[in-house]
Amino acid sequence: VDTQFVQEQKKKFGTEVVCWSKGVIGDAERPIVISGPSGVGKGTLINMLMEEFPAMFGFSVSHTTRAPREKEQNGVHYHFTNRDVMEEEIKAGKFLEFASVHGNLYGTSIEAVDVVADAGKSEFDVESQMRCILDIDVQGARSVRASSLEAIFIFICPPSFEELEKRLRARGTETEELIQKRLNNAKAELELGTSSGLFDHILVNDDLDACYERLKKILGLDGSTDTTLKT
Repeated sequence: VDTQFVQEQKKKFGTEVVCWSKGVIGDAERPIVISGPSGVGKGTLINMLMEEFPAMFGFSVSHTTRAPREKEQNGVHYHFTNRDVMEEEIKAGKFLEFASVHGNLYGTSIEAVDVVADAGKSEFDVESQMRCILDIDVQGARSVRASSLEAIFIFICPPSFEELEKRLRARGTETEELIQKRLNNAKAELELGTSSGLFDHILVNDDLDACYERLKKILGLDGSTDTTLKT
């Protein structure tokens, strides 16, 4: 895949690069896959994590064919693209995972993950890598689980389905039709996320601060040591 990293190597060596291995000597932190139904608070938890540990984590920006919401920025919240372009790139093997959700395509490109990993590198420390966070749905998590990417899979669920509906309606950004579609999808996601064995950890977001502390504990950021976080 002609990623930004490969393009940089072409310039550096002044030749065509057809294959590049970015293995890291020693223990490398595993990427983190965070999933859960829309409105459960995944984005808020990820933002809290990145604000507290800005040099440790990088967010993999997904691609989507849906229109941006108010205040959403291209390349920051999502890479907004049109369906024809994304479908062609999927066929070309440029995506680690993709899925059709709410009538739109969503996906994580290989380049988006590489950009995060390479962000921690410097001229003097080429082995340093940021830890990549992927915010994807259950379909996407299943695809990543089947891929070669060794990740930690965390599912965020609401304290109740009624509370999830309340949070979705509190957004005030979607039509009733879209809310009902999200709620129907949420039922399937909750069933798969909590019973399929796909996820390594399940967190109930009943209280945001408490849930965040549990997330940090899973990632070994509360002062404890968990050797399962490395590969």
